[in-house]
Amino acid sequence: MTTSTINANPQVFKASGSRPVTDSELDDNIHDPVDSREIFDILRTINDPEHPLTLEELNVIENSHVEVDDKNNYVSIHFTPTIPHCSMATLIGLSIRVKLIRSLPRRFKVDVKITPGSHSSEDAVNKQLNDKERIAAALENSQLLKAVNQCLSEK
Repeated sequence: MTTSTINANPQVFKASGSRPVTDSELDDNIHDPVDSREIFDILRTINDPEHPLTLEELNVIENSHVEVDDKNNYVSIHFTPTIPHCSMATLIGLSIRVKLIRSLPRRFKVDVKITPGSHSSEDAVNKQLNDKERIAAALENSQLLKAVNQCLSEK
């Protein structure tokens, strides 16, 4: 967590809660395609790097901004920083990507992008978040990996 806060008083939203797990989802003999709510549930509890709140509570991620094509092994996430000049946008996006890498089967291609028009450096952040070499280099940085793991840790 950082010591100076860029958005000291963010708007907080009510968390939706996890959806109930069905018997068919627990049965390994039944094919259960990945859907947008499952991806949202994976991401909703990621901690914001500046506040003791989750990305769901800050409305940074929303179920409506998750697209999944299970047949073609594709997941797309758009996230919305709380302010247009958020300096934590890349760290948030990296945390989202790492959480999905750790949670999904390797067959999935994942795109993580800022919601169009919601950040002043949208193109630059999107380029960083979807460049394999930049992601790999970022995850080799022990301080950055520590910050990502802090975002992904359970409260």
